[in-house]
Amino acid sequence: MITLTKEDGPADLDGVTHLSIGASWDATAGSSGKLAGMVRRKVGTDLDLIGIAMQGADPVRLAGLDSLDPLGNGSLVHSGDNQTGHGDGDDEVLTVDFAKVPGNITAIVFVAAAFKKGSSFQKARNISFKVYDATGGSSQQVADIWPSLLSTDNGCAVAKAMRVGNGWKLQVVNETGKIKQGDEQSLMRFAISK
Repeated sequence: MITLTKEDGPADLDGVTHLSIGASWDATAGSSGKLAGMVRRKVGTDLDLIGIAMQGADPVRLAGLDSLDPLGNGSLVHSGDNQTGHGDGDDEVLTVDFAKVPGNITAIVFVAAAFKKGSSFQKARNISFKVYDATGGSSQQVADIWPSLLSTDNGCAVAKAMRVGNGWKLQVVNETGKIKQGDEQSLMRFAISK
């Protein structure tokens, strides 16, 4: 398994027709005492994996939160909102069917966010992102992306799939920033800068 980094540059997705990005995390007690720590772990923390379809520099559709198939044709599909981080494997997954992505979509930015009020990266641990080649109907993990989440920011542009000619490339972005919690416009403005 390889770990993709920003310094690696764009990875060719030649031959990849379906790409999935999975996000996983666990709740943490943090510095809370015994009872408060147990409650924090039981309640969990709500992080979100969001895909933002771009038309040039303009965000035009958002996959995630309450929009599971924003392009309406199965080309960018979100698995649904996990509000706790509980369970094994990926907590949220975005899948792209490149053949179905409309020609006007030039990129898809994958963003991790502590979007809802009261959520934060600091209330989670073991945050990781997996890249899957889902070509041919079976999903095989091909890489990991481990972004740095040491900042107090609540948004991280994890990666970007970019249309290059007739193909696609995947670039690790790994840049954090502030997103006004609960504000989709703020989330989309964040994606523009990446």
